[in-house]
Amino acid sequence: MIKKIVLIIVLLSTIAIAQNETAGLKVQFGGFINWSGYLDSRQTVNFREGHLLLYPAAPLYDKKGDDLNEKANLNFLSIQSRLNSKISGAEAFDAKVTGFVEGEFFGTSESDVNGLRLRHAYVSFDWNNTSLLFGQTWHPSFVPEAFSQVISYNAGIPFQPFSRNPQVRITQKFGSLKLIAALLTQRDFSSNGPNGFSSSYLRNSVFPEINFQVQYNSESVTIGAGIGYKSLTPRIETSKKIKTDEKISSITAVGYLKYSSNDFTFLTKGFYGENSTDLMTLGGYGVSSIDTATGKETYSSINVISILTDIYYGKEFQVGLFAGYSENLGSNDKIVGKIYSRNENIDHVLRVSPRIQYKFSKITVASELEMTSAAYGKLDGFAKVIDSEIVTNTRLILSVFYNF
Repeated sequence: MIKKIVLIIVLLSTIAIAQNETAGLKVQFGGFINWSGYLDSRQTVNFREGHLLLYPAAPLYDKKGDDLNEKANLNFLSIQSRLNSKISGAEAFDAKVTGFVEGEFFGTSESDVNGLRLRHAYVSFDWNNTSLLFGQTWHPSFVPEAFSQVISYNAGIPFQPFSRNPQVRITQKFGSLKLIAALLTQRDFSSNGPNGFSSSYLRNSVFPEINFQVQYNSESVTIGAGIGYKSLTPRIETSKKIKTDEKISSITAVGYLKYSSNDFTFLTKGFYGENSTDLMTLGGYGVSSIDTATGKETYSSINVISILTDIYYGKEFQVGLFAGYSENLGSNDKIVGKIYSRNENIDHVLRVSPRIQYKFSKITVASELEMTSAAYGKLDGFAKVIDSEIVTNTRLILSVFYNF
């Protein structure tokens, strides 16, 4: 399968280069090949054979009182390897038009490991101080100008809001200040609900997610804040076979500061989310009332707060330290029915991960020690976790990148 994909890319590249000689376009190919090995001290909640780590798995005791999940795990993978293409040279509506497409071999499901997955695909119209983007790229809360530089593929999840979304985004510059507004739908990163994780709940609301952000950039400082609004329709039919369109609305907020001077960088970021599982966080929502006659339900968000800090120093040889904390705040309303979350029985997650990396030419060799603790317990009436027990996983990561 991989050989076929590589062959297709080579053929398309040859055709594109031949066409671009007359079309005036410039196509630049890039990406990297990655090998990653990791060793976990216990079983974890993860994706793609452990490559994307969220947090340690909950204790699971046998008849003798031994934790079945207290078992080490080892794996080597190269599915993070990716290919991209940047297209420039076109003009339309007095704007410079650029395009970007990127894929990786992460797959779209656990059964599709090694499968090609679309990461980014967008076209951008750029005027002097205004840009208009159509396509799939980072959710505005991720903030490419200010995100953690950890070695782990999780990029700081669940403390870092993380998602790529189909969207329309406009950015207006006023000197060092940028105003950003976006309308977003969901694809690979979706909300949970009665039918599992799916984009259908947002689609059935017939209203995209809205996000606004303000960002200031200087030579050494990036600072910004943003807010988002989302409305989901979990069901269009009740358990009594009656039509319903009850919605669950929620907001998110993010603030960040990044300071860089010479070889030193300091980043801190805070996030508040209501029903933000589509951003790979804790939280979600639950059923707050049920009409026994019709089966109609109302819903209430389960809220979460996160903070992270990433400090690193050096260029060719770099050392860094990441720390993150996320807490389940529970719901404002009493939960009387089902909860739609990722792991609703986690009270908080804490992570500390030091790292080192060495770059020479196009090669990067990196190692990271990722220590993640999660507090599992039972829920009270407001989906707040009580009587929690803390479990910890220590992951040792070694990665090699060949950038091209």
